Amino acid sequence: MSPGNVDHLVALSVGHPSTFRRTMQQCQKSWVFGLFQFPGIAERWLIEDNWANFRAWSGHPDAVQVIADLEATGALTPALNWYRANVPPEWWVSSVRLPLVQAATMGVWSTGDFALTERQMTDSAENVAGPWRYERLDDPGHWLQLEAPDQVNALLLDFLPR
Repeated sequence: MSPGNVDHLVALSVGHPSTFRRTMQQCQKSWVFGLFQFPGIAERWLIEDNWANFRAWSGHPDAVQVIADLEATGALTPALNWYRANVPPEWWVSSVRLPLVQAATMGVWSTGDFALTERQMTDSAENVAGPWRYERLDDPGHWLQLEAPDQVNALLLDFLPR
């Protein structure tokens, strides 16, 4: 991270990468990261049966629009490439230590998140050298910024400098 360029960071749902391998529960919830490493196979699985797997896996509240956008722009592979670049297979077994986040950081997690455990967010505090703040929202799912925009915006306005 660039301390000279970033003074506040907000992580919505996803905590620090170092926290993902700590529990079997989080590893099980993150199984799709492994699938996404296989170009062509991941794409085929997601779009199979009119995108049924994408709909079932993502739980995205705007799935119809997201699918339409992915189809119109051909952006499915580029979207999966983000996962391929950021969570390569060797990361799951490596001992690479990432630098501490220097910026003031707020982690926001929601109890309805299907993909991420609370621990992966709360343990992220160990990877932040700057001030750390944790906020837990009850009920929204993984897409909390879409499912609880008023709550998320209030937290952002309270945390970010003006």
